[in-house]
Formats: sequence, C-alpha cells, structure tokens
Amino acid sequence: MNDHTESVDHPSPQPAPDGPPHDSGIGTVQRLAMNRTGSFDWDLETRTMNVDDAGLIVFGVDPGTFDASRPGTLVELLEPTERERLNLSVDEAVTSGAHSYSVHFQVPMPDGELQWTHVQARILRFPDGRAHRIVGVVRDATAEVTHSEFVQELENRRQRQTSIVERTTSAMSRAASVDDVTAALTGPGGTARLGCDGVTLGLVQNSSLNVAAVSGHTLEGFDGLGSGDLGRKLPLVDSILSGRPRFITSPADLVRRYPSLEPYEDRLGFSSAAYLPLVAQARSLGGLAMFYGKRMSFTADERILCLGLAAILAQSLQRAMLFDEEREFATGLQAAMLPRRIQDVEGGEIAVRYHAARNGRQVGGDWYDMIALPNGRYGLVVGDVQGHDTHAAAIMGQLRIALRAYAAEGHPPATVLARASRFLAELDTDRFATCTYAQIDLGSGALRVARAGHFEPLIRHADGRVRSPQVRGGLPLGISTYFEYEEFPETRLDLVPGETLVLFSDGLVEEPGADIDTGLAALAHEVRTGPPEAQALADHLSERLWERWGAGDDVALLVLRRSPDMGSSLAPQLHQYIHQADPEGLSDARSIVRQALADWDMEELADDAELVTGELLVNVLLHTEGGAVLTMEVLPEPVRRVRLSVQDRSSVWPRRRSPGETSTSGRGLLLLDAVALRWGIEPRGAGKAVWCDLGPPGPSAEEDVPAGGAGT
Repeated sequence: MNDHTESVDHPSPQPAPDGPPHDSGIGTVQRLAMNRTGSFDWDLETRTMNVDDAGLIVFGVDPGTFDASRPGTLVELLEPTERERLNLSVDEAVTSGAHSYSVHFQVPMPDGELQWTHVQARILRFPDGRAHRIVGVVRDATAEVTHSEFVQELENRRQRQTSIVERTTSAMSRAASVDDVTAALTGPGGTARLGCDGVTLGLVQNSSLNVAAVSGHTLEGFDGLGSGDLGRKLPLVDSILSGRPRFITSPADLVRRYPSLEPYEDRLGFSSAAYLPLVAQARSLGGLAMFYGKRMSFTADERILCLGLAAILAQSLQRAMLFDEEREFATGLQAAMLPRRIQDVEGGEIAVRYHAARNGRQVGGDWYDMIALPNGRYGLVVGDVQGHDTHAAAIMGQLRIALRAYAAEGHPPATVLARASRFLAELDTDRFATCTYAQIDLGSGALRVARAGHFEPLIRHADGRVRSPQVRGGLPLGISTYFEYEEFPETRLDLVPGETLVLFSDGLVEEPGADIDTGLAALAHEVRTGPPEAQALADHLSERLWERWGAGDDVALLVLRRSPDMGSSLAPQLHQYIHQADPEGLSDARSIVRQALADWDMEELADDAELVTGELLVNVLLHTEGGAVLTMEVLPEPVRRVRLSVQDRSSVWPRRRSPGETSTSGRGLLLLDAVALRWGIEPRGAGKAVWCDLGPPGPSAEEDVPAGGAGT
C-alpha cells in the first residue's frame, strides 16, 4: 500500500461508509482493542482509504494521526518482507481479475510483539473489469494462527515420532543376528533413524558390560567408561541394574547425578542423553544410550518414544541372540559333517571352500569331499541335498559317509552314484540330492566323471581357456532309484599338466531373478581371469561370485589343479587336452602350437607343425570314442627340434594304406612320412600315442632315424 495508487493499487483497511461511528475517549479505544476487528474502504479512483478506529488499532496506528489521502502510511510499520508479500498478494488479485482476496501478515505492535493480521476484502469492478474500489475487514488473527501453529507443531512431532518408530521397526525386522542389530545402529543412517546424534549399545555378558556398538558422540567412547564391570557407578550400568530409564537434560545434570564423571564434563559432545534398560521376557539383555546435541526436556511424549524404541530393540536383540545360538549349533553340526582337513595331493594342489547362506540358520545340504583311492588315485565329490535346514544337513552327513564308503571299495563312478542313490531312497526322507563324482589319477591325468542331476564341472586349460567338458549325467540321487533308472554314464577325460578342474554347487552360479546361464557365464569368466593357483582361485571365486549373488545360498566348491610341466628353458613343453565334443578344440590347438613355436623362436616350423597337429587330432576325434592329449616339446640335442605327440585311449594302431585317387582318407601316415624327420607309435596306458619330430636333419646320417622308423 502506497500513496501513488492506480488501477492496481494495494488494498488496505479503511472504514466502510456505513461503518460504526467514531467514539473518542480511552474507554472507546479499549473496547475497540478488545474487539480487534475493523473495516476499510479503499477508493482506487480517488486514491483514498477510509479505515475505522478498530481497523487502525489492528494495524497499530493511532486513529488520531491517520491521513486517509495517504493509504501507504498504513503499512509503513510492516517489515519490508511482510510489506512486499502483502503488496504482491493485492497486485495479483487486482490484475488477475479476481473479485476477492485473503492474506495473513505480521504487524509489529507498539509493545514490540508481532501480531498476526488477517485482511479479507472484496474487489468492486466496472463493467469492463477494471477495479475501482476495495472493501473489506481486518482483524487480529494471532490467537488462531498461534493455535494453528501449535496444532501443526504437534502434528509434525507426531509424524516425526511415527517415522522414527517405523524406520527403527523396519531396520530391526531385517536384523537376523546380533551383528545385524549392531550394524543397524552404527551403519549409515543409524543414529538418524533413532532421531538422535549418538548411540551406545551395551550387552550384559557374564556379569559384565560389553559395549557392542558405539556411534557418534557418546560418553562410553571415553576410555574406562565403556565395557567393564557392572559394579561401576555409571549411567548405563545404573539403568541396566535398576531396570529404570535415566533421562539426562544437561551435562551439569549428568555430573550432579554421577560425580565421578566431572572430569569429562567439558569434553562431552552432547547436551542431553537417555539411558534405557533393555528387558525382554523379564531378562535383562543390556542397555541403550541415546545422545542429543541439542537440549532436550524429555516431555512425556519423548520419554514414551524412547521407551518404545528400547522395547523394539530389546525384542530384536532377544530374537537375534536366539538366532545366533541356533546358528552356532547348526554351523557346528555342518562343520562336523564336512571333512576337517583335505590332505595334500601328490602331483597337484587342491582347495575346498564351504560358505553357508547368510539368511536362515546358515546350514544346508551342500558338501564336498576328497577320498584317497588305491593306486594313487583320488575321488572328488561335490553334492547338494535338497533344503536349507538341519534335516538337510543330517541327510547330507549320512549320504557323504555312504558315498565315501562305496568309493573306498574301489567301484567306478557310475556304480558309486547308483549305490548312493539307493541308500538315499532307503532313508526315511523325501529329500533328493544332486552330485558330481570324479576319479582322477594325477600321475597320468586320467579323469572319469559321472554326475547325478548336478552341474557339469569346468576345466581351465593351461593357456587360460575355460571349457565345460559336456559330462553326461543321470537323474538326482534318490529320484533315480524311485523311477528305477539308476543309469549314471561316465565321461572319460584327461587333465593335462597345468589344467584345473572346478566342481561347484548351485549357490555359486544362481543369481536371484536371473537366468542360470548368466551365473554359469560369470563363473566361466572368473575361472578364466582368476589366479592359477588352486587356493587363490578358490578365494577369488568366493569373493567375486558368492558375495556378488548376495550370499543367499550355500556353496560347496572344490578346485583341483594338476601340477604344470613346462619343461625347462632349454627344453620347454606344452600340454593340451582336446575334447571330442568341443567344436573349437581343433582350431584352438593349432593356434596354441603356432604361438608356442613363436615363443620358442622356432616359427619356421609353424606351418608343418600346424599341418601335422590337425592331421593327428582329426584321426583321433573321428576314429576313436574319446578326446586327445596333445603334447609338444623341444628336443635340444643333438640339434634343436620339436616333437609332437597325440595320445588317445584306443588300442587300435593306425596302419598304412594305399588310397585311390578319389579316396578321402588313408593319407595321414603318408603325410607324416613326407613332413616329419621321423615318427612312431607307442603304447600309453589303456591307449597309444602317435608322435613325430619336426626340424632340421642332424649333422650325420647315423643320428637320425628315417621317417616311419623307431617305434612304428
């Protein structure tokens, strides 16, 4: 409101023409002040404003000094921000075409108090819409605004307290163990969740106080005031022993109640504190201390809130302690079921890992085992009994012992699984189990694998490539006997020096909400990129996968690496197994041979070596029932040459033939005669090996054996 009003002038209170007559005298003013409601009439054409005495008193203006021709003086006492807000409200109403407006603003009174004032007015307009007059009432609204603010403050306080209870209840409902409870108090948002600035959780253990969690500025953060004997005169101990809360409204109040704390008064980082006993089912669990940076009076509502939070925490702690006791029993049972120690193996290194799920009781039916067999062989087992409870663990223990006994009797993998399935079916249970069982001879690398509804193993080759060897399988143990189909076909493989076998259970590859192929691909990637040593690789897989999937399932993991044989710097070697069902194996073998020769500075032999490698491997993959082991080594004396060897399990030796012009086979040995300095065939275990030497001839004829010579 100002003196230069136009069609958009700011309406202000002034008396209407038919308003109450003006009474002079102190009594009249006092009566009007008690009424605290007046009226105004603002003529926008003449730029004058008439306000009755009651309205002027509401504005804090002396009725004897107000000039109607200068309406702007009515709001001169207002703070600039309040005046601007009032003017903007009036301008917006006049220019927008509105016919009324209502606005609250604060007016400073002569006694220094701020009075909430309410103006409600009607805008009179000409037929063309132009405003020419504003009439309305003005009144003291302090009482109703103050009441409204009080009500709003109560509502805000109620909402804040409700939010604290809801957030605390939600956090505690997800806390399964005592560690989870302490993490909820000290982790991100822990103190904010409780509505305080610091927190201490103390637990009673063996007649002593153990401070399990501290966050923010706390008294128990000082040396000597935390964990210790329950006989000390400290507020948290006092609250626990008495079973009554202690509300501290100031540091001075704290020292007055506990004089021994006087040396710490100047170093306290809080102004108020609440010490609350934690009691559940008449059992004292400990105490909770909450610290506040601001001064707290601890009204009845605030005390009820603190006690409610303590009750929620006490119930959660009781449940968590019971869970920890059950988990300790369950994990002890699980540990008793699994091998205490895996023996070292000659010719390789082995690593095993078991990880219990972090939800539930952390016990399940996953297991691993290694069994020493006659003739230097070993049996390798990874299995999983259906379920995640103590019953699954008990079934697992019985099944593991039975399978170990059948394996120790010397039965082949297929027979071991068939008997284990029959054993499980005869138990009084409806559980089934999946399992992979392998027998390996680390001396020769011969590997026999059978599986019952379980994942195929992975093999990491010496060059880092990872393949699944496509091991044939049967039905899960127990189910196969129920359906009278105890068929567990064996797959024969070779683990060459430097290769690694990985057996695992489903917890390592099952990501919640994702396809199992995603987990298998992730496992293959981590096996490929992980460290070569068995122990380091087992740790790598646990950290990168079990943790990645959220640790929601049990994991059994067995990693076996056959010791590498790289030869020497003078006579290096490489070994590679090519599976018959691997479509990329032949191409990979040729690439490996060429790269090795480049690394050994013998690239001039790469073309011949690739040709011979392809010919020997094709013969094995086409004419035998298994894979092939490729070995390439340098023979440094008498001249530097390369020997290629391809081993298979067939006892049938190749024979020379005279192929016709249109024949598509029979030229392999002729090719060896043409390319190799010499070649031969040797018996190897249950099969044979075809070898050939490539390189320059020797210094004299006696040193070389003609192609097709020794060993053919």
